[in-house]
Amino acid sequence: MKRNLQVLLLVLSGLGVLRASLFTDLYLRYVKEGMRPLLIASGVLLILLGVAEAWSRQRALGGTGDGGAGGAGTGTEAGTGTDEHAHGDQGVDGDEHAHAGETHGAHDHSGMPRVAWLLFLPALSLLFYAPPALGAYTASREPPKAVTPQDDFDPLPAISPLPITLRDFTSRVQQDRGQAIKGRTVLMTGFVTPGKGGGWYLTRIMLSCCAADAQSVKVLVDDVPAPPADTWVTLTGTWHAGGTLGTSSAPVALDARTVRKVARPTNGYTDALPLGPS
Repeated sequence: MKRNLQVLLLVLSGLGVLRASLFTDLYLRYVKEGMRPLLIASGVLLILLGVAEAWSRQRALGGTGDGGAGGAGTGTEAGTGTDEHAHGDQGVDGDEHAHAGETHGAHDHSGMPRVAWLLFLPALSLLFYAPPALGAYTASREPPKAVTPQDDFDPLPAISPLPITLRDFTSRVQQDRGQAIKGRTVLMTGFVTPGKGGGWYLTRIMLSCCAADAQSVKVLVDDVPAPPADTWVTLTGTWHAGGTLGTSSAPVALDARTVRKVARPTNGYTDALPLGPS
């Protein structure tokens, strides 16, 4: 890959990162919100590196043009007196070295493997077609996030329906021996992930840092038809009885009463409370 194309790649990558992190919220599809300052700094740095590389190349071309004639003349004068002696001493070994030099010179070290051109694809995708956020495809291919051990639970507010996150619902179903969730109508928001054996899952995906370490939390819904995969919904319902509530034998499942489609949140990688009742 020639240097002018390397400059282009640096600048395109920088512009793509800045578009995703500075001018839009696209970066929230791939990393946590707190990574935004680092992404902006990275985009600016890439553009500055591209500009510096272009300026360095321009200086190098200018210097070559000024000193090319003098360098050629010096080489000719030096070669006049020593050329005959050099050939005379070279002999067989000299021929071998000359042949090796010709073979070595036949290789083009100015280029890069053709696969390097693929680096342009992610740079252009950030500018023209940003990959979608993680959703049902990812969630259906990994087990749900393990429940964090918890002994004490705060009292639930006396409102109905009760806004609750998927993680809090999961923890109370499987660990709250006070069974405060029993008989309560809850309100939750997430996206639809199709189930394998019937039913579907209300799902949230959370990031520790970026999309590479994504984990999901799921609540089974099996008594209402499933909306299309990746549809964001807010639903109300009650815990689907089974096993012993407050222990790991209790299923993390809902008997849904209402299901309403909603817009995807700006930051979909958080297990946030619903904004209001459905």
